[in-house]
Amino acid sequence: MLPPTRTPKARKRKRRSHHALRAAHTTMCPNCGSDKLPHAACSNCGYVRPGLTIKLSKED
Repeated sequence: MLPPTRTPKARKRKRRSHHALRAAHTTMCPNCGSDKLPHAACSNCGYVRPGLTIKLSKED
């Protein structure tokens, strides 16, 4: 048997080109102005949508 052929760096890197991580997309909270994830409660003030606010517990 012949030993397996070595995979070139270029072929290996082309195959893994879509494995890169993307930066998290954030939006501005309309209530306090801090950055938050879309479709999620604000971690600063707890704002979700008009008329609904989630109470945040204070961590000691």
